[in-house]
Amino acid sequence: MQELIERTKSESEVNTMSPLSWAYIGDCVYELYIRMNLINNTKLKPHGLHVESIKYVKAKAQAEILKNLENELTEKELEIVKRGRNAENHHLPKNATVQEYMYSTAFEALIGYLYLTKQDERLIELLDLAMQFKH
Repeated sequence: MQELIERTKSESEVNTMSPLSWAYIGDCVYELYIRMNLINNTKLKPHGLHVESIKYVKAKAQAEILKNLENELTEKELEIVKRGRNAENHHLPKNATVQEYMYSTAFEALIGYLYLTKQDERLIELLDLAMQFKH
């Protein structure tokens, strides 16, 4: 089956990427997952979809989700999270604490890493778990 969006990097290439690059794509993957989940499971209009999606994608929510998921993560996934959390990011958060922003970046890095390395089954498992931690 052809992928809609081609992922061409090998795992070794992904491993050499910056954790902020993982977070960059992870942010997109996670937001699309949330938006599709809302489209598939609600009858909300666009404004309602936006309001509801923010409950999941804001930095504070992502930081809480990661803390709830930590016991479910493998050693390798915890290493990815640590690299994402400790990545040098000069962006100042507007609506979150620095710590929440660091943890949300770590969560996005994990999502991005799993996506880029085509670990789709595990990615879906963690995204489904994340949906259980509604805010």
